[in-house]
Amino acid sequence: QVQLVESGGGLVQAGGSLRLSCATSGRTFSRSAMGWFRQAPGKERQFVAGIIWGAGRTYYADSVKGRFTISGDNAANTVYLEMNSLKPEDTAVYYCAATSASRVGIPITGALYDYWGQGTQVTVSS
Repeated sequence: QVQLVESGGGLVQAGGSLRLSCATSGRTFSRSAMGWFRQAPGKERQFVAGIIWGAGRTYYADSVKGRFTISGDNAANTVYLEMNSLKPEDTAVYYCAATSASRVGIPITGALYDYWGQGTQVTVSS
């Protein structure tokens, strides 16, 4: 059974940092695309960052570029999202997702991902 379990969310002041983790189990995702998405209350789900860790390829939404870093630890089967210089508008539930098939490019559309975690809340206070 494939599982994605996020952790690391919490409450932080603006300008602070958090690191989210997405622990995977049930299969390997070294050639799949792994993505972080977020959804704020009343808003649509939004792509944040993605990685194909077996290829060393990453992609970021413009809103987080230069502040967030996605990385993967193949040995630990875990994907991370390091978030720095956090802003109140980063407040959302953050979800980890993975594609079942190998990918060359990183999809930014949530519908193209097959597996999802339960989400972790990130709240940034001003």
